[in-house]
Amino acid sequence: MSATRVCGLSELVQDQPLKVEADGVAIAVVLDSAGEVHAIGDTCTHGDISLSEGFVEGDTLECWAHGSAFSLRSGKPLNLPAYEPVPVFVVTIDGDDVLIDPSLKKEV
Repeated sequence: MSATRVCGLSELVQDQPLKVEADGVAIAVVLDSAGEVHAIGDTCTHGDISLSEGFVEGDTLECWAHGSAFSLRSGKPLNLPAYEPVPVFVVTIDGDDVLIDPSLKKEV
């Protein structure tokens, strides 16, 4: 696979997750307060809940349904009830384009 344009950098609002899809994979894209763009799997590992409907605080994304927070850097859950990580993807910025290849998972 190759990197796919999922959105424009100008479409991202700081600390507001955006649900996108790349090659059939649902991904939550987040522009954090430090200006870094993160991409993690959009489905909470505790329940079939879209993480892009959750809340960003610092470098975490919290599931709105049960409160599990996931690290935007590693995908690891930081509290229960989730105990399995979500995938984290490599993000490439090219001008205003945000590119993600869902086959390239970020090494943490």
